[in-house]
Amino acid sequence: MIITVASHKGGVGKTTTAVHLAGWLQQRAPTVLVDGDPNRSATGWAKRGRLPFPVMDERQARFRARDFTHVVIDTQARPDQKDLRALAANCDLLILPTCPDALSLDVLMQTAGALDKIGGRYRVLLAIVPPKPSRDGEEARATLAECKLPLFAGAIRRFVAFQRAALAGVLVSAVHDPRAPLGWDDYVRVGKEVLR
Repeated sequence: MIITVASHKGGVGKTTTAVHLAGWLQQRAPTVLVDGDPNRSATGWAKRGRLPFPVMDERQARFRARDFTHVVIDTQARPDQKDLRALAANCDLLILPTCPDALSLDVLMQTAGALDKIGGRYRVLLAIVPPKPSRDGEEARATLAECKLPLFAGAIRRFVAFQRAALAGVLVSAVHDPRAPLGWDDYVRVGKEVLR
């Protein structure tokens, strides 16, 4: 399966999502994460510690991706129309992470509109959802449902443990933080939806 994680807006959990879905998929079958972002955020994450799957750039992936059952691609932010068309056409599922704030949702709506014209299978993932009593996540979910956008049932809550995981170069499940298991559970739920 080829899963691409893309967003027109930075800071919405794109690399965190790519890393953690690759980690969850690796538990099921050989998985590689392709770092297609010029910032090489996933590569930097991997260099700081130890991830349970290889991370390679798109040049390396051309020769080695066929050795893996699953390929997760972390893309550059703000893909243009041509890139978006290529991303949608060359994967099994395009994941669009978004934060539940007005600016992120506006950008997501533009991306979804472009994808609806292009065609291709995509699903929206609510990420960096603030904890209760904030209702931002619920309100964003209602807005996206009203717009009839394909949406993951699961969401990724905002936990400092994700920042600690990135700094340590590990998955959130390896971080010593009381909320780290909750963060991992969020990605487990999303991973199960990906494979349905």
